[in-house]
Amino acid sequence: MKGNNSRRNFMKMGGAMFAAGTAGLAGTARSTVANAAPAVATRTMAALPKAKGPRLVIVGGGTSGLTIAKYAKKEYPKFDVVLVEKRDMYSSCFSSNLWYAGLINLEFLADHSFLDAAVNNNYTYFNATVTGLDRTSRTLTTNEGDIKYDFLVLAPGISYDYDKIGVTDVDTMAALRQIYPGGFISPTEHVTIHRKVKEFEGGVFVQTVPSGNYRCLPGPYERACLLASTFKKNKVKGKVLVLDANPEITIKKDGFHAAFNELYRDYIEWLPSKAVTGVDVDRKIIKTEFDEYKFDDAAIYANVRGSTLIEHLGLMAPSSKSNQKEAHIDTRFYNIIGDPHVYVTGDSRPHPYSKSANTSNTEGHFIAKVLAARAQGKEISWVSPRTICYSMVNANPMEAISVDAGYDYSTEKDIITGFSKDTKTFENRDAAKGEATLEWARGIYRDMFNA
Repeated sequence: MKGNNSRRNFMKMGGAMFAAGTAGLAGTARSTVANAAPAVATRTMAALPKAKGPRLVIVGGGTSGLTIAKYAKKEYPKFDVVLVEKRDMYSSCFSSNLWYAGLINLEFLADHSFLDAAVNNNYTYFNATVTGLDRTSRTLTTNEGDIKYDFLVLAPGISYDYDKIGVTDVDTMAALRQIYPGGFISPTEHVTIHRKVKEFEGGVFVQTVPSGNYRCLPGPYERACLLASTFKKNKVKGKVLVLDANPEITIKKDGFHAAFNELYRDYIEWLPSKAVTGVDVDRKIIKTEFDEYKFDDAAIYANVRGSTLIEHLGLMAPSSKSNQKEAHIDTRFYNIIGDPHVYVTGDSRPHPYSKSANTSNTEGHFIAKVLAARAQGKEISWVSPRTICYSMVNANPMEAISVDAGYDYSTEKDIITGFSKDTKTFENRDAAKGEATLEWARGIYRDMFNA
């Protein structure tokens, strides 16, 4: 049984060195002087205090990383926890759609401090970018120096996979990232989309929906509703054209269809089975298999893949295990196969779990317990993460729909088989769920940042 294999694998040590390409990695530097002997580059340790216990290094200050940093320390106070994050300012991707419609301000998303989270929860925040990994010596390389670890968690999120929407040339990729961002990765994308909505004077605003297990399944549909609600309120003569690669709305379909038909019949046009196959940026045309669509502005959400960092560090699963270039990890306990010291969590995991904030948050609580147990030579049982997700479908008045989902695991096949039987959807929009949407977000912020 594969579960037993994972326990045997846990007793084995990790394998060979993996590095993040050539840029920024320590190695052998050659002098520019002719015939000079090669100079050996020195390795610099990161400016961190000496570890006072087993050092747990967590890469990525999103929902998964922040939750694990806090709760691993609570579960096992002897951990010396270091959170490595390349951003120096936090802003959440979840709830960003609400900002576009004026339901929250930017402070709601960004008034949270990595420094305060670390102080409140007795760990260290280290502002650096990961450039390499040596699993043999258990050394993480960053642009600010090397860090030795006893346990390492990588929670770097996702990257866009423009190849999957027929965009293979770097010029068009760069243009899409800058002019028509998807709005599901970086805070600067949210600022750009907020400006687009504010300045939109009419015409066709395209919102694409990718195929596969993309980040925040209801997110593109929620955004379409809130953009339409804003256009309707401001009497903008335009519509939101939803080009959906899927044959049906991927989650909470009854609630979204009701909103499309009852609230935004004149403002939303939803077209299923319209996978993007190319984009002509100059002519503002999106191509699908059989049709072309002219647009005035757009948020083009490409397919997603595991963060490119996972690939660069040599931790990517074979295509037979993940067709979205995610990590090669144990199904239940998240450690890299054959390496009990390195874990990948959050949206770079290959599970069919929703790539969403609440999933990563509840998953983070479980991974914290796994790490605490293993640091003490123990094992715990698998526990499903939970996906509680609210989607605002009306801004005037504020109304939402929601889902509460768990997941089942097959011991025989060692796979997550799908949603558990207790999964429930609440698809009749109302004001109570609208208010709950805001409190849901506040609850996750409190859980990550407060003591």
